[in-house]
Order: sequence, then structure tokens, then C-alpha cells
Amino acid sequence: MINAIGLKKHFQTPAGDLSILNSIDLQIDAGEMVSIMGASGVGKSTLLHILGTLDRPSSGEIEIDKHNVLKMSEKELTTFRNKTIGFVFQFHHLMPEFTALENVLMPVLINGQIPRDKAEKTALGLLERLGLKERYTHRPGELSGGEQQRVAVARALIMRPKVVLADEPTGNLDTNTGVE
Repeated sequence: MINAIGLKKHFQTPAGDLSILNSIDLQIDAGEMVSIMGASGVGKSTLLHILGTLDRPSSGEIEIDKHNVLKMSEKELTTFRNKTIGFVFQFHHLMPEFTALENVLMPVLINGQIPRDKAEKTALGLLERLGLKERYTHRPGELSGGEQQRVAVARALIMRPKVVLADEPTGNLDTNTGVE
């Protein structure tokens, strides 16, 4: 499902070249669940952003679902990402002007190929499953950090992606909700 070879990422800083990832090789098969662990600042989020096609490596190769994503145009990559990858960000990235339901629906609205009534039914089902049935009309500022994170999880799952990448997805949840 995901095959990464020789991934490197470095940034130019005033102090010189900062190397974040050094020749990372990674293979994840369909249905496999993998956890990437390490100290703060070692590049876990950078790796997830690169695997999620939100950032490009300095060098290396990435194949996701038999597609060489680094050879795609930005438009192709946007379409591919929308259909194939669900991302749960460490800091939610919910749009404050939209309700929980509207935030969950955003990938579907961007895609434009699923009827809104069907999408809303799916979104409400996800929100209910995540314990937010009564909160779907609330905006992010009216939700707790844990509730916002569950909205982000629902948003990541709405398109039924083949790959879900999660950057500390349970960091804002209590133990019981995190386990669920």
C-alpha cells in the first residue's frame, strides 16, 4: 500500500542545512497498522506529511496504492489525496466558521462526486459513532479539544480512504475515548 525508499528531508536555515529525515525506507501493506514513535523533534510529523503528500521530500521515492505520487502534478495529487488518504492532524485544522458536520463534509464537498444527502447521512453516522450525535451543529470554538479531535477523525474517514495517517490522534482525548 505504501512503499517509501530513501526518503530525505532537509531545510536551509540561517545556521546551515538542517537534516530531518535521512534515507528512510518504509513498507506498509494494506490492512497493516503501524505506529511511528520517537522523541519530540525527530521528524515523525515531517514523515507523515510527506507520506500524506502534503509535503515533498528533498529526495527519495514514494508509491501509494501503486501510484508514484512524486510524479503527479499538483492537481492530480490533490484528487488522489482526496480519494485515497485520510489525515488526522495533530492540531485538528478545523475551519472555525463551519459546524462539526460541515467540517466533516469538507472532503466530500471538495470531491463533488457524492450526493450531499448521502454524504450528510454518512457524516452524521460517523459523528454519532464518535459520540458527537448531539454536537454536530456546533462550531469548533464550542467544542472541547477532544470533541474537535473526534470531528477531525470523522473528517479523515468520510471518503473511506485506503490510507489513514494520524499524527497523535488521541493526544487530546481521555483514555476511554482514545481506546474507542
